[in-house]
Amino acid sequence: MPIDPTTCALVGIFADNVRRQRLKLGLSQEELAERAGVHRTYVGMLERSEKNVTIYNIERIALALDVEPSSLLSSPKRA
Repeated sequence: MPIDPTTCALVGIFADNVRRQRLKLGLSQEELAERAGVHRTYVGMLERSEKNVTIYNIERIALALDVEPSSLLSSPKRA
């Protein structure tokens, strides 16, 4: 039975981490999409937790954001 991406905590964590890192780098969604080799609407859907990302695309996005793939799947550390 498929799981709705909006009900999976890990999808939300990934979305928040991608958005946070993209903004930290000063990139638009379109610029990130170009760097990662994906469509710009796909980045928006990922950041809104509307799409379930594949392992392949986690790696592509992580490379484009210059971070380790695992960092996009980890809850941010609280200060």
